[in-house]
Amino acid sequence: MRVSIRISVILWAVALLACLGVGISRLLVFKQIFFEHAGIAITQPEVAAAHTGVNETRPQLIPKIIHQVFHNWRSPGNDTLPSDWNNVRLTCTNANPDWEYKLWTEKSSREFIEAEYPWFLTPYDRYRYPVQRVDAVRYFLLLHYGGIYLDLDNGCKGDLTPLLYYPMWITDGGRGALSNNILASRPNHPFWNRLTLSLIPYNYDWFFPYATISYASGQWFETAIWEQYHSLLPPVKDSPDFEHRLYRLMMDDRPGADEWVFFTQERGGTWVNWDNYLFLMIGDHLVVFALIVLGSISLTIWLGTRLNRRYRDGYLRLKGLPNQHMISSIHAPL
Repeated sequence: MRVSIRISVILWAVALLACLGVGISRLLVFKQIFFEHAGIAITQPEVAAAHTGVNETRPQLIPKIIHQVFHNWRSPGNDTLPSDWNNVRLTCTNANPDWEYKLWTEKSSREFIEAEYPWFLTPYDRYRYPVQRVDAVRYFLLLHYGGIYLDLDNGCKGDLTPLLYYPMWITDGGRGALSNNILASRPNHPFWNRLTLSLIPYNYDWFFPYATISYASGQWFETAIWEQYHSLLPPVKDSPDFEHRLYRLMMDDRPGADEWVFFTQERGGTWVNWDNYLFLMIGDHLVVFALIVLGSISLTIWLGTRLNRRYRDGYLRLKGLPNQHMISSIHAPL
């Protein structure tokens, strides 16, 4: 009995440490989300000020295409946008009448992947959560067509033309991971090539829905690839040409942040799962959470040590006696 308990404690401790090791090793891939991101940060007022309209001498790099994706997984086959999202969509099409507009449904998205990137069709179909297909297809659309991608809960304040004179940009909320709700690029940019090729090796099930979506295809995944891409570029001092350094369009919504000149944020939250609230709570109380985790690990180690000593060599230590006084054949019940 004593030996089996001891073995169980040891195995449980080894399993716990192994799980922690695997989890930490995987999380280290995403360590950059907590620090200043690579690339060139630009504010929306700066973009607007840099645009000179008809006298613009810079080449337009991004085509005038707006992409949006609507997969109605609550009512499959119904491709009619909710009225509020349709009104938000109209703010973009009305302000940019000479642009091509593409609304990608569940059917047309899959047909696009099947026709242009058939090697990804099986992983695409096998995604555990439907929103992961929405994440993935936006990356392939920008790789193939270029243009500007917007989530359906993002509207437009006006003409988006000033945003077309950069080879590629993503949005940065100013804290945590980069965003994938508004993205833009010229066709066939190497960043999207690297990102789409990384979707399969990053497709890991983290058990928690929010973590799985964010790490496997969402904004934490995108942030990791962003940092990888820039880490492969020559240092700025060796390459003053910023051609390959990508841009982060700042979209910080906190009081005092730079004005949003081009976009709005409306109703969202369509893919919120039960663990979203858990991770939000952890983020708001990160120090407390870290103390709880460290306390749990310390308690586990302490209990394991106590149990190991209690039954070491089949002896029970008697209270009040020196360590060398042991009595055998007396076993304490658990």
